Amino acid sequence: MKQRHDSLTLPAYVDGLQQTGRYTFSRKEALEVTKLSPVALQHAARRLAQQGRLVSPRRGFYVIVPLEYKSSGAPPPSWFIDQFMNFEGHSYYVGLLSAAALHGAAHQQPQEFQVLVGVQQRPTTVGRTHIRFLHKKKITSTATVPIKTETGTMKVSSPEATALDLVRYATQSGGLNNVLTILSELAEKIDADRLLLAAQRDDNMATTQRLGFLMDQLGDKSKAQPLAAWIQAIHPRPVKLQQGRSVRRARKAVPWNILVNDTLELPE
Repeated sequence: MKQRHDSLTLPAYVDGLQQTGRYTFSRKEALEVTKLSPVALQHAARRLAQQGRLVSPRRGFYVIVPLEYKSSGAPPPSWFIDQFMNFEGHSYYVGLLSAAALHGAAHQQPQEFQVLVGVQQRPTTVGRTHIRFLHKKKITSTATVPIKTETGTMKVSSPEATALDLVRYATQSGGLNNVLTILSELAEKIDADRLLLAAQRDDNMATTQRLGFLMDQLGDKSKAQPLAAWIQAIHPRPVKLQQGRSVRRARKAVPWNILVNDTLELPE
C-alpha cells in the first residue's frame, strides 16, 4: 500500500516519543499523528515488535522498549502501568507483594507484578514480566499514595492498606506465613491511626480481625491497639484464621475473635 507523502513513519514517531521521555502510545494516537492507514500502521507495528522495539500488552496499546531493556523484552511495569490503566479506563493501584516491595518489605522479589482493579481483568505478559490483575469491588475506598517512576507516577496502596490487602488476599500473597514475614518488615512504615482509618474504609471486618491477630503475634501491640479498641466496641462474630480448615480444636484469640485453627511460623 502506497504511503501518503505527508505521513510520518512509525519508527520516526516512536523515536520522537522516546526522545521526550515517553514510552507508551495508543493505536488511535499513532494514526492521528502519523497519518498512516490502519493497515500500514499495523504492519509497521508488527515489524517494530519483531525487532524488539515495541511490545503490546493489549490490542491498541504499545510500549516502547528502550535499548537497555531489549534483552528482557520490555521496560519494568512501573514505566507504563499508569498509562496502560488509563488506556483501559479502569481504576487501579499497585498492591500486595508488589506494593510491599515498593514500601521496603522486599523479603523476596515478587514473581509477578500485582495490580488491583475495579473490574475483572485478564492477566498479561509484557516481555518477561507477568502482570496479574486482582478484582476488588470497592477499589476507590482504598488509600493509595503516588510513587514516582521513571516516566511519571503510579498509584500504590499505602503501607496500611497494603497490610490489609496482604491478609485479605493471603493466597495470592504466598499464604499467611509469608504474609506474617512481610508484615514484620512493613510494620515500621505502618501508622496506628492510619491503619484504623484504612480498616474502616476497607469495610472488611474479617480481614481486620485477622490482621490484628497477626500483628499481635509479631508483638506489635501498639500499632494494633486502635484496631483492638474498635473491634472490642463492635464485637464482630468469630472468624477462622485459616479459611477452609476445621475449627474443632481451635482456640479463640481475644480481642480479635479469631478462631486459631493453624500454627504460624514467626519470622526470625
